[in-house]
Amino acid sequence: MRTSDELSEAEFRSLHRHLRAVAPGASTPRGALDTITEEQVLAAVAEVRSGRAVSLAAPVETRTEPDDADPAEHRLTAPPDGKPAPSGLDFARDRFAMNVHGDVDSHLDALCHVIYDGTLHGGIPATDALSPDGSSALSVELARDGIVGRGVLLDIPRLYGLSWLEPGANVTCDDLIAAEARQGIRVRRGDIVLVRVGHRRRREELGPWDVARARAGLHPTALEFLASRQVAVLGSDGNNDTAPSAVQGVAFPVHVLAVHAMGLHLLDYLRFEDLAPICAREGRWTFLCVIAPLRLPEATGSPVNPLAIL
Repeated sequence: MRTSDELSEAEFRSLHRHLRAVAPGASTPRGALDTITEEQVLAAVAEVRSGRAVSLAAPVETRTEPDDADPAEHRLTAPPDGKPAPSGLDFARDRFAMNVHGDVDSHLDALCHVIYDGTLHGGIPATDALSPDGSSALSVELARDGIVGRGVLLDIPRLYGLSWLEPGANVTCDDLIAAEARQGIRVRRGDIVLVRVGHRRRREELGPWDVARARAGLHPTALEFLASRQVAVLGSDGNNDTAPSAVQGVAFPVHVLAVHAMGLHLLDYLRFEDLAPICAREGRWTFLCVIAPLRLPEATGSPVNPLAIL
């Protein structure tokens, strides 16, 4: 775990080229989702022992906070003024709207979310795919059948005896390998890897802060670990990216490397504070993971409520 070690833009571009060359999802139609086979799903089902399901999403926020200038909107649309008819049948109805890629609510990033050098994942020109109506390529529709596989939680603060990593801290390859060893597991091809940095616990205990200026996340070079293990999905209880950025001139290097270079769907701003204590108590850090995004055919992402089934 470190807070410095910046990469130059040239070093970052070299890393980007390397990951495009070695990551299994770099050139496949569905990105790294193709690393999950039917056999692996069946094996992941065998992870279920108690049948207990645990949500990995945070409650949707509807209040303006330092990290949420554009919160979700939720209101009752009927009955009028919340007053039902005094007799007979009536219905309560509501409306919901969200900035999917905000800094608070749990969401899935589709492969069309990141534009780098004018292209999407796989070199698709962004101008050919994107319009005011959405994206004609690489949208969240790629995950329309859900993402089901073996989930692996790597708890980095626990590795250091902490409740959370302080904003600005970078999770490195060495941290991920050390967490594997400490937890007695090994990340393998097709896994859904979830990295806990303690963002949610810090927010719940100390209150919201401006995460655009400071947050814990992965160092860009940590993506080499994920590429070597051929993982299917990456998620975190933060944004996956550290702020300030560890790369000169690139604000979200992990997003660029994961989505654009490697074809990894990203899960941002999850919540592991229910799951992590169960894993620690039971001494097991793997489970069946089920992710079901909304059917939004041309969307760049979706709100999501992933489930860990133990």
